[in-house]
Amino acid sequence: MKILAVGDVYGVAGIACIEQRLRALRNQEGADLVIVNGENCAPGNGMDVRGAEAILDSGADVITGGNHSLRQLSCHSFLEDEPYVLRPLNFPDAAPGKGYCIYSGVYGYRVLVINVQGQIYMNSTVDNPFIGVERLLTRLKGQYDFAVCDFHGEATSEKAAFAACFDGKISAIWGTHTHVQTADERVLPGGSGFISDLGMCGVEESIIGTRAEQVVKFYKTGVHARYEAAEGRTVFCGCLFDIDPQSGRCLSVKRIRI
Repeated sequence: MKILAVGDVYGVAGIACIEQRLRALRNQEGADLVIVNGENCAPGNGMDVRGAEAILDSGADVITGGNHSLRQLSCHSFLEDEPYVLRPLNFPDAAPGKGYCIYSGVYGYRVLVINVQGQIYMNSTVDNPFIGVERLLTRLKGQYDFAVCDFHGEATSEKAAFAACFDGKISAIWGTHTHVQTADERVLPGGSGFISDLGMCGVEESIIGTRAEQVVKFYKTGVHARYEAAEGRTVFCGCLFDIDPQSGRCLSVKRIRI
């Protein structure tokens, strides 16, 4: 089973990139399940209904989120109602939405899709992602055939530690949030596929999707202004995991950058 994981979709340009490229890439690679991080698909910041629906209409099966998932108030009921649109599992229990789903639309296999947020350098209060996922896997034992996880975090060390902790228990683990694709894709000793960060879908000549000159000004002056999305040629980043659904072992990991 081939699972295509797509990096953070950033703003209007990111949505256009997804609309132009996702379905064709899905067909080209023969992806059976497509999971896209959409936490910043709204103009400005966060996720909105229009952006999320555009991602789903473009060929995504599941949307994952991150620290900005709840930024747009208008999206809260959408997170509650849509079974395959997620926010991090370790958000407070009272937060709208859910942190996992079980997707059974591929050959009858039950794929547990988990979304979790890191704690290091994230400036937000979330529960321990390691403990939260351990509890989830124990609680859902026997209800899924294999699991995959989007770890939304800043520190590559935390992502790598999470992957080492769940090697052999979660078939594919990928990082999101930094918008910078890493070159460490591999199959871990226990059989889990891993990459520290998928990268993003957004404007290539930018600082993680925003206008470079605004970010440079902030670093020179310390004065923070509201960032604006960059314009120009887009980049599409993701990773393809080939998984044996019977054993749950990842057979190969292919990094994608278009």
